[in-house]
Amino acid sequence: MPDPAALPPLREVIARHGLGARKALGQHFLLDLNLTRRIARAAGAIGEGSVIEIGPGPGGLTRALLECGAGRLVAVERDERCAAALAEVAAAYPGRLELVMGDALRIDPATLAPAPRRIVANLPYNIATALLLRWLERPGDYAGMTLMFQKEVADRLLAQPGDPDYGRLSVLVQWLCRVRRLFDVPASAFVPPPKVTSSVVEIIPREAPLAAADRRSLERITQAAFGQRRKMLRASLRPLGGEALLLACGIDPTRRAEELTIEDFARLARHLPAQ
Repeated sequence: MPDPAALPPLREVIARHGLGARKALGQHFLLDLNLTRRIARAAGAIGEGSVIEIGPGPGGLTRALLECGAGRLVAVERDERCAAALAEVAAAYPGRLELVMGDALRIDPATLAPAPRRIVANLPYNIATALLLRWLERPGDYAGMTLMFQKEVADRLLAQPGDPDYGRLSVLVQWLCRVRRLFDVPASAFVPPPKVTSSVVEIIPREAPLAAADRRSLERITQAAFGQRRKMLRASLRPLGGEALLLACGIDPTRRAEELTIEDFARLARHLPAQ
């Protein structure tokens, strides 16, 4: 039986398989084993249920997840060049790693493995937000997510009312989930190093949204409000009812979007006429 300890160093794997990171795929490979193990340990009960990894590349985080006890790991990779390197990892952990070749934007992770499911990933930066919002169409499909983003995206996920980074993403994600920054990762930890610091974020779906609201209505309200965030809400929300809508919800029409809580936005969404 292959020995996991006998797996070659990641830099050797990258050189042997010609896995230079491709900018078009948003690739920045994390090779520091201490960091990949830290992410795997932070992901919670990965020995229970299924773990889904997006964009494993040469398999650095993949190895750590298996080493730290993931019993069933499904890795979704778009880059065909990585298949052989990941097959070596699968051989070292018989029956525990399944490789799915394809575009994560076109694949529903919930169809790949049984619940409880956790997503753990160093996400390609160029599609990270789009992936998260797609997965949160059905947040109940996942027990939790441990994801790496650019720090500026993590700041938006975690921002509170009054913070300069508070916006649509903050409202929508926190409405559905509990969000916590676990730790930052310096650019020097990656090959090639990105131009930004990264953050590992824990996202745990709530049993029910923070406040009652229709998601599409909430999206319409936040898009209008933050689309013209320098304006008073009576102006930015004019197409959706403006001052009358705000007064009906007990909200001062002269306030601005960044001053409202998630509960405020949910109240506006509940009062929004059906489209």
